[in-house]
Amino acid sequence: MKSNSGQSTLVKPKINGIVFDLDGTIYLGDSALPGAVETIKHLRLKNKKILFVSNKPLQPASEYAAKLTKIGIPATTSDVITSAFVLGYYLSQNEPDLNLYVVGEESLIKELRSYNLKIVNEMIDQDPRDVINPAGIDAVVVSFDRTLDYRKLNTAYQAIQLGARFYATNQDKVCPMPGGAIPDAGATIKALEYITSKQVEMVAGKPSALMMKVAMQRMNLPPSQCLMVGDRLETDIKMGQDAGMFTAAILTGVSKMEDIKRLTKKPDFVLENLNELLDLIE
Repeated sequence: MKSNSGQSTLVKPKINGIVFDLDGTIYLGDSALPGAVETIKHLRLKNKKILFVSNKPLQPASEYAAKLTKIGIPATTSDVITSAFVLGYYLSQNEPDLNLYVVGEESLIKELRSYNLKIVNEMIDQDPRDVINPAGIDAVVVSFDRTLDYRKLNTAYQAIQLGARFYATNQDKVCPMPGGAIPDAGATIKALEYITSKQVEMVAGKPSALMMKVAMQRMNLPPSQCLMVGDRLETDIKMGQDAGMFTAAILTGVSKMEDIKRLTKKPDFVLENLNELLDLIE
């Protein structure tokens, strides 16, 4: 473990809550990363509040909790916050009557419908025309979508050109997977921004203040008493820094030491793996 100056840290910050990223931090694929199980166990024994946040919108929080439990980290639905949850909650409270076209997978569509939001994908996708003129779409929601095809991209493009709002669950460039990263929602967002000349208006997931607001409410702690641990500098670490938290970048996922060295504002700590975290927490 190193401080942002590159020297071993001697001063242990007073931290009562830790927010963990999942992919690339706690696990990779279906396997826990080194030190994850033991570290979470010991932190809980020290009565630290633990919360897991994920930009990955492929399953509801209950399934991520079940996955954590299966790999040896007992968790409940309330222990997990996803970008899909934040988006669904936000829209249901602020814009419940929008007709949404989702560039995402069926699991996300199902979750958004659980908030009684109006999803028009079925109506649009059943239209036999190759070129869709989607005047009935009020907002496009872009997400991690392994079923992305030209029809979806074109429908989203046409809708945004006609004035539809432009939202996203997350803007990660890639998703870490065993064997190598794969394209994530950020690639689709950039494509739509390029061809429409319009910027995404709201991103629910990291590094948004919206996700951190939900996290701090659930933990019932001020950011100054919390640590954000994650492998992505542009999402995990930036969100923690923007919120006023301590931050620890871990090198088990996407970001590497050379990426950290290029940052103007560096994380407070750099971890080789989660085994080093216990030495940091008072």
